[in-house]
Formats: sequence, structure tokens, C-alpha cells
Amino acid sequence: MIIGILKCTKENLIAMVPQVVSKLIKSKYSVFIETNAGENSGYSNELYIKAGAEIVSRNDVLTASDIILTGVGVEIEDIKLIPKKTILIGKFKAKPDSERLIHLKYSEAQVFSLDLLPRSSIAQSMDVLSSLASLSGYKAVVTAANEFPGYLPMMTTSAGTIPPAKVLILGAGVAGLQAIAAAKRLGAVVNAFDVRASVKEEVESLGARFIEVAGNYDDKSAGGYAVKQSDDYIRKQKELIHEIAIKADIIITTANIPGRQAPVLIEKKTLNEMKSGSIIVDMATASGGNCELSIDNKKVIVHDIVIIGDSILYNKMGKQASLLYSNNIYNFLKYILKDGIENIPYDSDIVSKTLLKQELTQVLN
Repeated sequence: MIIGILKCTKENLIAMVPQVVSKLIKSKYSVFIETNAGENSGYSNELYIKAGAEIVSRNDVLTASDIILTGVGVEIEDIKLIPKKTILIGKFKAKPDSERLIHLKYSEAQVFSLDLLPRSSIAQSMDVLSSLASLSGYKAVVTAANEFPGYLPMMTTSAGTIPPAKVLILGAGVAGLQAIAAAKRLGAVVNAFDVRASVKEEVESLGARFIEVAGNYDDKSAGGYAVKQSDDYIRKQKELIHEIAIKADIIITTANIPGRQAPVLIEKKTLNEMKSGSIIVDMATASGGNCELSIDNKKVIVHDIVIIGDSILYNKMGKQASLLYSNNIYNFLKYILKDGIENIPYDSDIVSKTLLKQELTQVLN
């Protein structure tokens, strides 16, 4: 069986790093790697050859592989070349509608999108969103600290004491919790907000103060994700966030609701009252942004406040991101192929929820 690995043209991510390719080779798979597929992630053709893979053209990966692995690096022209029954695995941002997703739905390939994995204990080792979000949360703090015109920890000098920076984290999922941990390690005073009261204990265990608004709705069936709240709750939430945000030196926003526009948590009126030199890193800009004036992949300066919009901060850590992503895909492959390619467990929650045709049928109809 041939496993083919495509170059990802949109991110510094490769679906298999050389050390994981070695595991596939030992399991008697043949591995095709597109020429220079790993160059943006720090992995050369030579490293893949040493691991036992064969370097081939993009066309060969698309047409000769039984299983194709990628990040988001498959285009409409590529989809048309993939033979019937080929398995295609990646992270295709399957919730929003798009022309590319429609082509994937109507292709004859079996397409699995790992951003649709259920949040369950058995799927943890395959959870690409959590793996990449943890890197992004860390990188958000480093990015903010680099932009911030001051110290994060308290500094005592002969000229006096400089108080620690105040950091506000909005959203305490995987990225938010990693951001809290990184900010605390740098010595900042950290406040964190999330609509899910269930994360309070985790937030406080990392040394941050949890900001709580009464009357939240926490849906246990949402798989650990945040859900839409009542209008009254949203009003109270914005008032409280405004009060804390105008005192913050750094704000990192990570709040997303799957399949919906990101909630606006930092409004213009808050920006107008924030301290000069404050930094905002908005990690939800791909779905609209948590800050009213943030723009995806842009740095915006408003009233001497720097707003950085970046929903794929892990992209700045291509080597480590690729290693985690590779392990996630490897674990997914082991799961679906445990009884052979002819016996994929389609009735399992993991397979049924990631199989893109079923998901797109629900989204598009």
C-alpha cells in the first residue's frame, strides 16, 4: 500500500515528519513524498530519503497513492486527479461552506477531515485542533511580549519597582490554557474569562484569576466547546470584560464557537479606553475575530494599541507543529487501518464524524 504526502501550500506544515515516516516504512507501507514537501517545516528531501521514502512529483502523489495525507494543501485541480476510493486525510476546515469543500464532497475519494474529530478520550491522540492550539496559545504570549513596550514580571531596580504586566485571556480552551501557563511563567498577573464554568478549576490551577459572569449556559453535549449564550448574559459579559480590559496591558483572545462567527468581546468603546501601548493578539480572526477592529493576518494600530490578528500562530513553529500533526495523523491511521483498509470501522464515532461527505451533506442541504 502506498501512502502519499502532499506539500501544504497554505501553511508551514507537513503531514508526516521523517521520524514518523520511518514508523510507516517499518509497518510495510511504501511512502511517496512530494518534492520539497517539508522544506517550509525544516525537513529536507534527504531526511525523507534516509527515512525510507521516495521523492516524487505532486502528480504522482495524487494519482498513485492509496492514502494521501496533507494539511490544508489540496486544491480543486488536485481533487480532480485523485482516483476513486483513494483515502484523503487532512484538516479541511469542514464547517464553513466553500467551493473546495463542495468538490471534496462530490469527489469519489474518501475524505477525512481531522478538524471534525469528536472530543473524546479515545480520540485525544488524534486531536489535531488541540495539538496546534497548544502551540498557538504559547506563541500568542511570546508574540504579545515581543510587542509590549515593558516588562512582564515585576522588576525591582535601584530606581524603583516596576509592577508586573496585567494579562487578560479570553477563552480558556486548549489555546487559552496554554496562554495562561506561558504568561504566568513570564511573571505576569493573569485574569481569564470563559463562558464555560467547568474550566474554572483548570484556570485557577495555573495561577490565573477566573472571571465569572452569572447565568451562563453550558451545554454538555457540545463536546467541550463553548455554545451561544442568551442576550442578557452577553450584555453582562461585555460589561465585565470592558471593565477588566481597560486595565490590561496585554489581551489574548481565543474564543471560537464551531460553525459560527466568533463572538465580539473587545468593542470599539473598550479600545478607546484602553491604556496606550496595550497589545491585543486575536486568535479568532479566521472566523471574524473577537476584537471588533482586528483583521486576519494583519497588525493594526488603533489609538497606540497594537492589534495582531492571527488564527494560525502555530504556523510560525512549523517544525514542532508538523511533529505533533504527524503523530495525530499516525494515530488516526492506526485506528482506521487496524483491521485493514477493507475493514475501516465506519460505524465508529471517530470515523463517522470525520468522513467529510456525511458532514457536508448536513452543512449543504
